[in-house]
Amino acid sequence: MNVSLKPISAQVMVITGASSGIGLTTVRMAARRGARIVVVARNDAALRQLVQELTSQGHDAIHVAADVASEEDMRHVAHVAVERFGRIDTWVNNAGVSIFGRSEEVTLEDQRRLFDTNFWGVVNGSLAALPYLRARGGALINLGSEVSEVAIPLQGIYSASKHAVKGYTDALRIELEAEKAPVSVTLIRPAAIDTMFVAHAKNYMDVRPKLPAPIYAPEVVADAILFAAEHPRRDLYVGAASRLMKTGAYHTPRLLDRYLARFGIAQQRSDVPVDGRQDGSLYYPGSDLQEREGMSGHVMESSLYTRSSMHARAINTALMALGVFTAALWYGRRAALRS
Repeated sequence: MNVSLKPISAQVMVITGASSGIGLTTVRMAARRGARIVVVARNDAALRQLVQELTSQGHDAIHVAADVASEEDMRHVAHVAVERFGRIDTWVNNAGVSIFGRSEEVTLEDQRRLFDTNFWGVVNGSLAALPYLRARGGALINLGSEVSEVAIPLQGIYSASKHAVKGYTDALRIELEAEKAPVSVTLIRPAAIDTMFVAHAKNYMDVRPKLPAPIYAPEVVADAILFAAEHPRRDLYVGAASRLMKTGAYHTPRLLDRYLARFGIAQQRSDVPVDGRQDGSLYYPGSDLQEREGMSGHVMESSLYTRSSMHARAINTALMALGVFTAALWYGRRAALRS
C-alpha cells in the first residue's frame, strides 16, 4: 500500500543515540524544522543539557535516558513519547558502536555486547515503535552501513551486526507490506562519517584507529534520515562510496576481497600509538554532545550522489512531464501544418 508521511514540522520523532554524532545532528536539524522530539541515549546528564539547549531555542523536546539493548527500556521510551505527545510519527534506530581488532582477538563478551547495541537495539526499538506506527501510520528508520553487505577487516563483528540489521529490516518491511500496514521501513546506509565513531569504539590495536577516505559530514546522513521520514524509501545510500561498495560486492566480490585484504587493514591504522586497549563507549556512555571528532583529511560536506538519489523520482517525473509536453507540441505543430 502507499504510505503517507507527514512533513517534519508536523511530526513527533524518537531518535536513539541522540547525544552525539549522527543522532545529535539529526536531532538539531529536525528541531529546526519544527519536529517535536524525544531524545534517547544512556547519558542522562548530556540529554538534559541537549533538551535545555533545544527548549531555550523554542523547540519542543523531552529526553529519556535508556539503553537500546534493553527491551524494557525501549518500551518505556515509546510509552513516555506517546504519553507526552500523543503519538509517534517517526522512530529512528540510530544507536551503534564498533570494535577495532582482528576477529580472533576480540572477546566473545565484547562481541555479544556490540550485538546487544547494534542489532538487538534495532530489534528492541522496532518492536517498541511498531504498535504505535501501525495504528496511526509513520516511518521506521534503521541505520545500517556501507558494510551491511561488505565485510571489512578489523571491524568483523561490526560488519556482522550491520549485515544482521539489513536482514532484519528487509524481512520486517516485507511482513508489514504483506499486512498492508501504513508503515514505511527504510535502511540508511552511510559511508565513513566524521562523528565520534572512532573515539567511542573499543580498540584492540596498538595504534589509534582511523576511517578510510572518503569521509562525509554527519549532516549528509541527517538529511537522508529526515528525507526518509517524509518520503517512503526502501533504502538510501549516504555517499557514493557506500553505493560503490554495494556494487563491488555484487558484481566483483572476489576483486573487492583482494582489495580489502591488501589495503583495508592499513587504511584503518593510524600512526598514533596507544597504551593498552581503549574501551570506548561499548559498556558505558562516552563523551557526548559532540557531533564531529574532526577527523584528519578532507571531510565531504555534501554528496551529489545521495542528493540525486533522494530526488530521483521527482527528476524522473519532471522528465516524463517534459517528454509529454514536447510530444504534445510536436503533434500540435504537425496537426497545424496539415490543416
